[in-house]
Amino acid sequence: MSLHRPVPGRLRAPAPGWTTRADVVVVGSGIAGLTAALRIHAADPALRLLVVTKDVLAAGSTQWAQGGIAAALGPGDTPEQHERDTLVAGAGACDVEAVRVLVTEGPEAVHELIALGTQFDHHPDGELSLTREGGHHRDRIAHAGGDATGAEIQRALTAAVERAPEIEVIQHALAVDLLRAADGGVAGLTLHVLGEGQHDGVGAVHCRAVVLASGGLGQVFSQSTNPSVSTGDGMAVAMRAGARLRDLEFVQFHPTVMWLGPDSQGQQPLISEAVRGEGAFLVDFEGNRFMHGEHPLGDLAPRDVVAKAITRRMMESGKPHMWLDARHLGVPASEASRPGDRGDREAIVTRFWERRFPTILRVCREHGVDPVTELVPVAPAQHYASGGVATDLWGRTTVPGLYATGEVACSGVHGANRLASNSLLEGLVFSRRIADVLPGELRPWADPVPDRRPEGLVSGDRRRSMQETMTTRVGVLRHAAGLTDALALLGSLDHGEAEAGTAAWETTNLLTVSTALAEAAALRTETRGSHWREDHPDRDEARAGHVDSWLDADGRVAVEWVHSPSTDPTTSEVSA
Repeated sequence: MSLHRPVPGRLRAPAPGWTTRADVVVVGSGIAGLTAALRIHAADPALRLLVVTKDVLAAGSTQWAQGGIAAALGPGDTPEQHERDTLVAGAGACDVEAVRVLVTEGPEAVHELIALGTQFDHHPDGELSLTREGGHHRDRIAHAGGDATGAEIQRALTAAVERAPEIEVIQHALAVDLLRAADGGVAGLTLHVLGEGQHDGVGAVHCRAVVLASGGLGQVFSQSTNPSVSTGDGMAVAMRAGARLRDLEFVQFHPTVMWLGPDSQGQQPLISEAVRGEGAFLVDFEGNRFMHGEHPLGDLAPRDVVAKAITRRMMESGKPHMWLDARHLGVPASEASRPGDRGDREAIVTRFWERRFPTILRVCREHGVDPVTELVPVAPAQHYASGGVATDLWGRTTVPGLYATGEVACSGVHGANRLASNSLLEGLVFSRRIADVLPGELRPWADPVPDRRPEGLVSGDRRRSMQETMTTRVGVLRHAAGLTDALALLGSLDHGEAEAGTAAWETTNLLTVSTALAEAAALRTETRGSHWREDHPDRDEARAGHVDSWLDADGRVAVEWVHSPSTDPTTSEVSA
């Protein structure tokens, strides 16, 4: 039984002041959105294609990806090994068929990304430079600019779109709501554009298909590695249109996010897992390496294991963070324990940081910490949503004509805990698959029907309190009492009088997604992967299935168990 009152069935907004048409609208301009646009255009250049993005074309979450993109590209590595690591990290909640698609199609997809112009790092002999991150048993992470992989991929994709003038782009455009045909399928999309001229203010795009590639929900929480535009808009739009969301309770908290102080809010600096992949390790305030004994992979354990270990040690010690020791990186193991000139050692470490992690080095120093000579304060913060809009293996949602890809989607590959650097690969692979089928199954043009759903808005000034509620009650540590409190607080928010505008639209989307997330977390009475219930600390194999969320006829968030995913025997011995 839901504890909350109905959420708005649509966002209150002015009537569209302009109208345009496109066969396909892609919402989002990261790796998932731009790959979908480029591939659809290549499949059928006659289609009118429109990309809308909430910021500028080159913005979004992809540019912030530091670690890299995972694929079986190295000698001795195979898709089967990549599959096994993905399934183990997913803690028994992955769809094996989806994982198999990811790992088998991944290498070709990465090679095509290279052919498009992406410049990954290489060794002096010309071989692709591959590294390792948590949960991987092979070096299979391709990276660019040391720790600027996402920025390089975004650059290459943006340049490719700019070379295709047939692909229309509208920037600074917030997706408001889907327009639906008489059969409930897609007939268009309303947008609010912060621009000048023809596309300004609220307008309507009539179309035959919408591809959601709008990113995640990081701003649901007080601290996140996600940019400020990640307000769950795509998930909320899909839910209001009748789509099902899946596995929202599996929210990944990155274990090593730079701690900026107790009052820090919003986007936080990420210290990539690749830093630990190069040999950095975690210590507590006494200098103890507490990951030893927590997992066979130690500091390179899957992210949920590391985040929980850090959180437990913080709770036990009463400290607000732990420390990351990377002061030895680049020093040969044979010399690490030898006494030597301090200046020479620092010079070696500095050169390593400048070559491998220049962005992280700069950001740390900007915040007053030099990782060459100092420990870096770290604590878990929201990083990635493994759940999202439920899709099949071709990106189709439960709404005809609506597709989803990337972090906004739940393809089934991540399960309860995303394996490091699989996210860029997921957006790449499944966007390609959408492009393979979408042109051949486009719906006929249809007129939108009048929308009778109750409208509403939550005032933008309630955003901070919502985020704090979600962080303290639906964050890394969860229990029934906190989830009940969160749902009661979310349900108490008024959504009848707020003035229409970006702040209220985003806050209302956050309310919708937060409510669905909390309901899903309350239903899953077990600990699995990134979902940690203190009152149910063990994994329950009877609850290996998915949790679906949707809006019922009364506008309330409904949740239910659905079929158990295909699992692999290797996951049965993996600790949650």
